[in-house]
Amino acid sequence: MDGMHDLGGKQGFGPVKHRRDAEVFHADWEVRANALYSLAVKCGVFNMDEYRHAIERMTPQHYLSASYYERSLTSLATLCVEKGLVTADELAQLAGGAYPLAMPSALGRHNHANRVAFVPGDLVRVRDEHVAGHVRMPGYIRGKHGVVISQSPVYPFPDAHAHGLHAQDEPTYDVRFEANHLWPQGAEDAQVHVAVFESYLERLT
Repeated sequence: MDGMHDLGGKQGFGPVKHRRDAEVFHADWEVRANALYSLAVKCGVFNMDEYRHAIERMTPQHYLSASYYERSLTSLATLCVEKGLVTADELAQLAGGAYPLAMPSALGRHNHANRVAFVPGDLVRVRDEHVAGHVRMPGYIRGKHGVVISQSPVYPFPDAHAHGLHAQDEPTYDVRFEANHLWPQGAEDAQVHVAVFESYLERLT
């Protein structure tokens, strides 16, 4: 889905602030939130694609104002409500007011009907598709072409895995893009590598 979470490649946000010695956690609740969502995944309450999609479903205002671990906590709380482990009313009572949850999920999708396998050196194009549900394709490569460099082992297809749908596992391909093709007149002469699921690609002829 195209949402506030997909900011990669967009202009006007300035440089990414980074410190090598930055602390991982800044408060005790962040440690607990991180441990709880990790435990929920380990115990099979939900999977990582469901977790990511619940973050994507946060309202734009909430997403932009929330810290990293607040997004994790929102995803955890939302999925626990959706899985029937707790109710929104119970959360509100514990929080002393309305607890902000993510918006409802859209439908997912199965593997692409016309997907094919690729080998290193193949020229490919990323399908120009807009998906309402979860998708692991960054928006800045949509419709762009590149060259396959290598192939990974297969993984659960995220567009289905995030929505409880059955689908075949797929490999991702390391696809090399030219930065000037991704951002015409807005990038240095460089190459960008992206791991792209098989269903997102079509052969460039």
